[in-house]
Amino acid sequence: MDGSRDWAALGREVIAIEVEGLLGVAGRLDGAFSQAVELLAACRGRVVVTGLGKSGLVGRKIAATFSSTGTPAYFLHPVEGAHGDLGLIRPEDVALAISNSGETDELNAIIPPLKTLGVCVVAMTGRADSSLAQMADVVLDARVPREACPHNLAPTASTTAQLALGDALAVCLIELKQFRQEDFQRCHPGGALGRRLAQPVTAVMHDQKLPIATPRAALSQALAVMNEGRLGFLAVCDEGRLLGVLTDGDVRRMAAAGRLDLSAPVGDVMTRGGLRLSSRQTAAEAMDLMEARQVTVLPVVDGQGRLAGMVHLHDLLGKGRFKFAP
Repeated sequence: MDGSRDWAALGREVIAIEVEGLLGVAGRLDGAFSQAVELLAACRGRVVVTGLGKSGLVGRKIAATFSSTGTPAYFLHPVEGAHGDLGLIRPEDVALAISNSGETDELNAIIPPLKTLGVCVVAMTGRADSSLAQMADVVLDARVPREACPHNLAPTASTTAQLALGDALAVCLIELKQFRQEDFQRCHPGGALGRRLAQPVTAVMHDQKLPIATPRAALSQALAVMNEGRLGFLAVCDEGRLLGVLTDGDVRRMAAAGRLDLSAPVGDVMTRGGLRLSSRQTAAEAMDLMEARQVTVLPVVDGQGRLAGMVHLHDLLGKGRFKFAP
């Protein structure tokens, strides 16, 4: 070990190089950045962040920051995407693809399928003339003059620039969406989740436009109602009283067994009785029952057995009024 080397001086030099890169990125922010902010803010689905290697690690952090500040996002590994995980993508999603070179083969391979699915792609890259940039709808310039690595190889200044650009996007989205302190607390449930689960289940349940059918309705009509409700769940009621339920899992099992008769009355194929919650129970009790029985939706009934609402696991976790994609 070289004890004569001034390591503090080298550390200052590294930080200076990274500051140089950040100042360059900041000075080049232009209409493309504004366009990216507006595109992400208008996203009706989720922001799909993707990248490989060090850029992928940065992407995971960006996705986490987005999700915790009011912009639902998740990280998609490009290799996993090419092997089936593109099935998670919906046309209403927006992709943020990160690559310093813009020539990462595994990442670029999934961009055309994303575009085919109707997804808008924002590229964050250090090369505006790269293959990734040419395929993207919006290009964010993350170019830095040099890496802090003495061989100009290890991603250092470039990943710092990517991380800062991600933070800049997140903060702009906070302002644009008027994300408040109480919203932040809801997304950070270290204490908020406990307070939420202490509430009565009626405070977090769905109680409007519930997917309900009578037992005499044909299964085809009942499935149309269940699809419209987008909870993967249908309550079968007679004059308000809950008789049974039908789930998307029930339908899949009937189809797999060759027993799917769309003309049959839904009352003949529903699960009679079934799990239910009392309107007097707490959200914590609802979560305990869901965990014990491995279900994600439960009906809530009043003292006379009449349907009062439905609660989804995501509502208990504070993720808003969850809906299955149509």
